Amino acid sequence: MKAWTRKTLLGIFGASLLVGSLSACSSASHHRGPMSAERMAEMRGKMVNRITSKLYLDGAQQLKLQALADALQAQRMAFKGAQAAEPREQIQALVSGEVFDSASAQTLIDEKIRAVQSHSPAVVSAMAEFYNSLRPVQQQQVRDMMQRRHGWFQRG
Repeated sequence: MKAWTRKTLLGIFGASLLVGSLSACSSASHHRGPMSAERMAEMRGKMVNRITSKLYLDGAQQLKLQALADALQAQRMAFKGAQAAEPREQIQALVSGEVFDSASAQTLIDEKIRAVQSHSPAVVSAMAEFYNSLRPVQQQQVRDMMQRRHGWFQRG
């Protein structure tokens, strides 16, 4: 696998994990199970509002941030897949028999890789458009926040 492809895939996977983590951990009232579409939209709206206020984004920049959030959400949904089974159930199914189901495990991994590969150009493009629309001071704020241990979403 080429170095840039690997870096892109890792970056996209990291972004997908970030969105998933934000949606799972961003509320004081934690609940178990998958988030509803309404709750996900609410959390995404809060994230966009918080970033907008921290970076003092103008209208055009906020639209590009919203496009990035939409692209990340689309990739997350593609990565999650249309299966009714939860990830834990999928993994448990691999070890449910006397032998590990290698073929199903490889199929599952291939599906996830295809989802990342097919949606990564849109995510990369949306991220580039958003980041490139920022003023130099805003770009430095983004870099500074990424250097911090807790990043954008620390409490307090």
